[in-house]
Amino acid sequence: MDMDFVDWLRARDDERLRALVAARPELVTPVPAHIPGLASRATSLSATGRALDRLDRFALATLETLAVLPSPVSLAELRAIVRPALAEPGRDADAALHEAVERLRTLALAYGPDDALAPAPGVREALEAPAGLGPPAAEVFRHHPPERLKALVDDIEEIAEGDPADGADPRERLAELLGDPAVVAKLLAEVPPKARAALDALTWGPPTGSIPDAGREVRPATARSPVEHLLARGLLGATGERMVTLPREVALHLRDGRLHRDLRTRPPDLRGAEHDPALCDRTAAGQAFTFVRAVEELCERWSVEPPGVLRTGGLAVRDLKRTAQLLELPEWAAALVVEVAFAAGLIASGGGVEGEWLPTPAYDTWLTRPGERRWAALAAAWLATDRVPGLVGERDERDRLRGALHPDLRGGAAPEIRSAVLGVLATAPAGLAPTVESVLDRLEWERPRRRGAFRDRMVEFTLREAEQLGVTGLGALSGHGRALIDRNDERNAEESTARAAETLAPLLPEPVDHVLLQADLTAVAPGPLTSELRRSLALVADVESTGGATVYRFSEHSVRRALDAGQGADELLAMLERHSTTPVPQPLRYLVTDVARRHGRVRVGTASAYIRCDDPAVLDQVMADRQSLPLRLRRLASTVIASRSSRAVLVDALRAMGYAPVAESLEGDVLISRLDARRTDAVPPPRPPVGGSGPDPETVAAAVRALRAGDAAHLARRPPVAAPDGELPRSPASATISALREAIRTGGRVWIGYLDNQGQATGRILEPARMEGGYLTAYDETRAAVHRFALHRITGVSAIE
Repeated sequence: MDMDFVDWLRARDDERLRALVAARPELVTPVPAHIPGLASRATSLSATGRALDRLDRFALATLETLAVLPSPVSLAELRAIVRPALAEPGRDADAALHEAVERLRTLALAYGPDDALAPAPGVREALEAPAGLGPPAAEVFRHHPPERLKALVDDIEEIAEGDPADGADPRERLAELLGDPAVVAKLLAEVPPKARAALDALTWGPPTGSIPDAGREVRPATARSPVEHLLARGLLGATGERMVTLPREVALHLRDGRLHRDLRTRPPDLRGAEHDPALCDRTAAGQAFTFVRAVEELCERWSVEPPGVLRTGGLAVRDLKRTAQLLELPEWAAALVVEVAFAAGLIASGGGVEGEWLPTPAYDTWLTRPGERRWAALAAAWLATDRVPGLVGERDERDRLRGALHPDLRGGAAPEIRSAVLGVLATAPAGLAPTVESVLDRLEWERPRRRGAFRDRMVEFTLREAEQLGVTGLGALSGHGRALIDRNDERNAEESTARAAETLAPLLPEPVDHVLLQADLTAVAPGPLTSELRRSLALVADVESTGGATVYRFSEHSVRRALDAGQGADELLAMLERHSTTPVPQPLRYLVTDVARRHGRVRVGTASAYIRCDDPAVLDQVMADRQSLPLRLRRLASTVIASRSSRAVLVDALRAMGYAPVAESLEGDVLISRLDARRTDAVPPPRPPVGGSGPDPETVAAAVRALRAGDAAHLARRPPVAAPDGELPRSPASATISALREAIRTGGRVWIGYLDNQGQATGRILEPARMEGGYLTAYDETRAAVHRFALHRITGVSAIE
């Protein structure tokens, strides 16, 4: 451990330590025992890598400069190196550089005063090819045989026309030669144009290339290809059987001393179309309303007709297609609805051995909330979930199709990328819809080490899904979307969700609790219905069309569905009269009463199954119907027919024949099938936290206090002392106990003999603290630590003055 770094960290005041803990919370999980422990954890390779991932492009370039230059470096020297690389000379580079240095010191990635800055221990090891530079020449040629290095040095000295250094180590001499700009200039003048072009391709990184037989021996006189010319002059070095590397000294010469190019102190501006912010908010509110309705319709339909769970988990492709047709959405949007409902805990697998996807009891609680609160719960679940709905329908590495709700449809970085994308949108002016390219450019500057194909695809998924959810409108972040992501820690996550709901509420249409019944057996809903009325109407009628107004159609099948759910004709008519602004039309009244009159006249039980009816003429019709032949019916009495078919098959067959049977139990009670209320008893998976990743200020302050207290104890600890020479004390057990009690009472020190686990006697100098349960707790000065000693192993006690 670098003690300079430990001392610098210890000298930081509490405010700066709190800033470090808040920025890197993993350093206090758990809280280290002292400052050296904190320094050791902060400089580990994994912790340093996580901290580097949090740096923007300019701060990372500043740290790379510190890592490349010999330490320590003054702020003035750093400024002289960074300024030529700036692509925007008009910017206030000095202020930006000072801000970047402070950021690095806050994260404990750099330390020291302005006149002696240095990268923290472990930073150089964690930075791979800093600034696109390869390793120094001594590292590049480390594994070359001494005789080959000697020949290479001789060739370079001959080209450079320099005096040979007799007796020098070839590796050190080679590094010295390549570190001389004049020597490198002469070597470059010797190579052909194609070789120089190969060097230009490696100059700004990556510094490595792949060629066959990279380690072949070659001299300037025998070089033929461009790469051989470079290898023969030490301008490239073989670092593997098929890999060559550009030494750092050569690259710096080719860069004219610059470490970076086109360096920006500020992020690039966002580009995109501009819209009226109020129009964007209204558009997003409409999308939010539609998405909530889609989730509700999904759960209602799956309550009646739940799809099965595949053996490998997830939803079958045909079930997703059927769901997309039901919701009138593209398959990717239907998959998003399904995944968000699952992430919010509204659906889960259950329903038996094979398993079905069913709504959970949480769905009923969710339904009782206002529309804006329901949307906020869905949006917060989408923002926090590690599932990636955008991958549904694609194939994985094994060429297997990715299905919705599959357990492997996860991406650990998904929540972080979503938050980063929405954070970028939040920095845009109101009404600006940034393009995907400009968002990627901004993220490339803000988190340059987090780039990759998955991140780029997640950016596209996030922008598309945010529009579908209503977080954005016309591509611009909405007011309620901005409130949703305005969170700093776990404590205000719920507050931000509540603010998002409050912001959305005025933009949502007011739900209505009435419909217009018409004589053509339809009902027109002039707006979004309340949840209770919508569920009641969906049970007794079928949706015929949607749009500005929803049209429901009544039919014999839909009315029978409501009767099967346990409702009576009078109850249905009373509900329609209560919620209709017009009188119930006569055709609708006749339809309900006629279906109710015929409903339940035929009853089906278990024989395997039987048909019972008080009107023998009805059973005569059933027996005479040709459609009843597959049922293999047998007349047992004038009012009873038996069948070998199951009760469910018999009920379905009679309904297909035009009858309206009901099922009954063995006791003759009518069985009510509440198809609209199926729920799973399975517990949905726990939702990830929706708050920020940093701890709250109270936790940070407590961690710093504990750290300071532990460090103070660490500094105040006494070094171990040697036990006295001579024979170990021996005394009777009663005298030993009395002497220990007296030492505890007076705070004195004692010398004891103690038998360890192997039965060997050792001498200890103790400061006894307490004695209970057959054990003595004391500070052991010979070990400089607190220990518990078994009383029966103490051979004797002697007081120490």
